[in-house]
Amino acid sequence: MGGPRFEPVRTVRAYERIVEQIEEAIESGTLRPGERLPSERDLMGQFSVSRSTVREALRVLQARGLVRSRPGDPHGAEVLPFSPAALHKSMTTLARVDELSLGELVQFRMVLDASANLLAARLRTQEQLEEMDAAIAVMRTAVSAGYDEFSAADVAFHDAVARASRNKLIQICTDVVRSIVLNLVSEKIAAAPDREALMRQSIRHHEEVLAAVRAGDGPLAARLARQSMYDYYVGYVPEGERPALRALLD
Repeated sequence: MGGPRFEPVRTVRAYERIVEQIEEAIESGTLRPGERLPSERDLMGQFSVSRSTVREALRVLQARGLVRSRPGDPHGAEVLPFSPAALHKSMTTLARVDELSLGELVQFRMVLDASANLLAARLRTQEQLEEMDAAIAVMRTAVSAGYDEFSAADVAFHDAVARASRNKLIQICTDVVRSIVLNLVSEKIAAAPDREALMRQSIRHHEEVLAAVRAGDGPLAARLARQSMYDYYVGYVPEGERPALRALLD
């Protein structure tokens, strides 16, 4: 028989509707950070639901980092400011349930690092250049000290570049994606027989990036970021996902 095909109807629980309405109020600015929701009793009356339903909704909102709630608080749950921790938790959860593949994460990091480098080359300060230089110096001495020390110095370099971009969202997303990627591959890198060669290769890439940023050459700094991310991580990405990474290379 012809005609449209419909999907099965999903039963929506009452607490989900409460969550949706409060989320919408926060996203629209009707509820601002520091303000409080009505008390549990008032929410029960406004939504015409039981106390257990209200508390379940508040638990979900708290888990998402949107409110701070204590059962029975007569002042109501407090609306929280945006937190990188909430974004980190959401993206980590997506990665763990295989909604985000390693290839997608590395590709996104290539895009983020390239954008950060491009902006840093044009907006960096002398102090930030010195921070990047100091981080590379630590990376050099950490080659023989161990991967953990090297990785910490690597993070310091990228943090300095992200700050130099003067874009908070780039800083937040870079930190989140980098952390997830490292959690997925750090053990493999630390145990790699050619680990020292990989670290020295990474240092050369960082030196090239710093030279481009210092020279104010944004396009070159961006291109180097994409290439260095590709070179460092492509061996850990499944073969079928590699063309998506190569598509970002010049």
